[in-house]
Amino acid sequence: MNLAVTVMLTSALLNPATTEPALHRELRALEKAYEGRIGAVAIDLATGRTAGYRTGERFPFNSMFKVYACAAVLSKARRSDPGLMDRIVRWQPGEVMDNGPETKEYTDTGMTPAQLCRAGITKSDGLAGNMLLKQIGGPSGLTAYFRSIGDRTSRLDRFEPHLTEWKPGEQRDTTTPDAAARSFSRITTGDALDARDRKRLVAWLRDSLTGAERIKAGLPTNWTVGDKTGTGGASNHGTANDVAIAWPPGATEPIIISVLTNRTHNGVPADQKVIAKTATALAKALGKL
Repeated sequence: MNLAVTVMLTSALLNPATTEPALHRELRALEKAYEGRIGAVAIDLATGRTAGYRTGERFPFNSMFKVYACAAVLSKARRSDPGLMDRIVRWQPGEVMDNGPETKEYTDTGMTPAQLCRAGITKSDGLAGNMLLKQIGGPSGLTAYFRSIGDRTSRLDRFEPHLTEWKPGEQRDTTTPDAAARSFSRITTGDALDARDRKRLVAWLRDSLTGAERIKAGLPTNWTVGDKTGTGGASNHGTANDVAIAWPPGATEPIIISVLTNRTHNGVPADQKVIAKTATALAKALGKL
């Protein structure tokens, strides 16, 4: 990364997201139709321009935490525990979770943290997320990692599946659209990780299978997108999130987008189209569409 781009990235990470009137109006109307709340931030790392809505309000992480947990494990392996990424991690059969499509196939053999990162990011495997957390001291270890990269807001308090339990006013296991986007930028494009680890992390994000109907669906099909989703479900006010790194055709630097949502009433399922429409609105606000 050259000096000019480094200065631009630093500026984007330090300056709060702006809220443009047209974006504000569009997302307020979308919230009304959706009967919920939307929080969103987009950062154009090529220009330093930002756009956002409800940028400082708290939303639950849900499975979105797994990309940050993976970054924390990669950092630990690089800085203090060589060989960690290739060491076998094992668990008991009783730890297998319903949302563990890959880990349940490896209960007899275990998996390496590298395999767990891939399963956690590409398939949102719940047990993979828990096993990654255990490599860094549990949920509090991830909170400490956030603080180490300059994020004073994001926090994790519980393991899966309990971290998805959320209602308005809950502080545990939450972040803000602004904090989520800026920490995501630090681990995918900044200096929080070694360049080799950033490349590996972004490759997993680009292989994600869970976000096709979210941010990616709101951007042109010729954009390159990698993302990590999170879903709390109808019993948790229909919470649903997505955080992404996206390259328009020919772009030298990506756009970082975070969209976090919840329903006003409990017992109502998430709406992925709202996330897609919000991504479109953010791209327009940055002048990319």
